[in-house]
Amino acid sequence: MKKIDKTILRETYFIGAWVLILSALMQSVFLIIGKWDYTVLLGNLLSAMCGILNFLFLGMTVQRAIASKDEKYVKNLMRLSQALRLLLVLCVAVLGATIPIFNLWATLIPLFFTRIAITIRPFFNNKMGTEANMNLSAIADEGKEEEDEQS
Repeated sequence: MKKIDKTILRETYFIGAWVLILSALMQSVFLIIGKWDYTVLLGNLLSAMCGILNFLFLGMTVQRAIASKDEKYVKNLMRLSQALRLLLVLCVAVLGATIPIFNLWATLIPLFFTRIAITIRPFFNNKMGTEANMNLSAIADEGKEEEDEQS
């Protein structure tokens, strides 16, 4: 198995930090309105883990796609990844809706936290576009080197 790129890990940590911040904010809101119980915490943990893993799996798929030269393989890989990640999110939503140990709203709301974190990411790093392009180029170069070694 190929090592996960540092850029993917760094961005996943960023997403994880924001999911944690937004989760704490949501827990506070439930506490303030008097609706907090252990089901809120469990639903939040389930969805937060799902969101972070979903982002990590996306990054790992992109890393594999960049390293490949076969366009058909890349297209199929991305489609399969998207379908499986969507299935993961759907399963989490269904679990949150059907199993009583999870609060429905505390399970569904955190599924959007990753998207919020992705949206605000550019505000925290003005050079993100340049760095991301450089890092993606480095990932692609590593993939080419590995393919050359295998041939």
